[in-house]
Amino acid sequence: MKMKTLAVAVAALACGTQTFAAEIYNSDGTSMAIGGYVDVGLGEYFEENVEIHQVSPRINVVGKHDIGNGVTVDAKGEWSIKFLDGGANSFNTRLGYIGATHAELGRVVAGTQWSPYYDVAGVADMPIAFANDFLYTSDMYQLGTGRAEKMLSYSNAYEFGNGFGFGLGVGWQGQQTNDTTSLEQVDENCTVKCAVYEKTTKTKYDDRGQIALSTELAGFGLGYTYSGGDVKVAGKSESATSHVISANYGEYGSGLYAAIVYGKNKNFFSYEVNGAYPAYDKDVDSESRIFEETTQLDGLLAYGVNDWTFSVNYESVEDDKASKTLYSQSAIQAEYAVTSAFYTFAGYQFDLGNDIGDKENDWWTIGARYYF
Repeated sequence: MKMKTLAVAVAALACGTQTFAAEIYNSDGTSMAIGGYVDVGLGEYFEENVEIHQVSPRINVVGKHDIGNGVTVDAKGEWSIKFLDGGANSFNTRLGYIGATHAELGRVVAGTQWSPYYDVAGVADMPIAFANDFLYTSDMYQLGTGRAEKMLSYSNAYEFGNGFGFGLGVGWQGQQTNDTTSLEQVDENCTVKCAVYEKTTKTKYDDRGQIALSTELAGFGLGYTYSGGDVKVAGKSESATSHVISANYGEYGSGLYAAIVYGKNKNFFSYEVNGAYPAYDKDVDSESRIFEETTQLDGLLAYGVNDWTFSVNYESVEDDKASKTLYSQSAIQAEYAVTSAFYTFAGYQFDLGNDIGDKENDWWTIGARYYF
């Protein structure tokens, strides 16, 4: 049976050596590159006014070094850019890690990184403007649903004969804390000009672990991931777990691509609920809370042809204990590759209603993204 590892290809993507990165040094097995992208749009993009906005611009620096015996060491720093607000702090850390890859033994990474959980749960997180919100809650870094803070991970992927592949990823995070500030109303019976105060909730996360398993056969992918560990809020400790399964087909941007993600969670999902105090006349009517039992469902159907990619996606999260919808939304989007480094995009996201916040908003945007 022929077996070939895919870890080298995975490492190349992780190191940011995509076409758009500018290599500034390469000598004797050591290289360095700068990459990222900027984007700008016009629309009502998670704001109730039409305005110029950004989506998720970033800049990264990547270094690689061949230390011999088939091992390549790499390091990456990546920062989000706030370039539309003059005088504001411009950079926030997105990624920062050191990794080592062996062609057969796999890859080890230490630092803030994309998690094994995301490799499975993020298969529907493809469009530029509107995608998978569940992965990006306020405690994403501590739970490791997308980018995972202070994580040690191991991953390897193998390809067997007849186009069959198998992937394994595991991750561990030590104890962490997260402070969440919300606005509370002094008198809940107040209806006009109500007094509010800031409330800070300290959430403590014990050691957490996650595992991700995936297979691929003839363009079809199937994955399962688990994340577990205790979370303590207001002195009460609970087990916070998530089980996610996903399936996908094809390659996004080239022909047909389809993906579906389903998850069952316990004390795992935190969400800022809008409309907590709708009578207050300032934009402070929200609170953040962790829900005891939730179910998530994400779906994406896309088709790429002649440099165009058209897509429709759906996402919902249900509060199972209360039998209520936290949110449900769907978006139609189009992206056009003017060149390999310059894209335009447009999207409209519909709030499907019946959510716990009782405040419906449809969002839309048109914009452009330049990769460098």
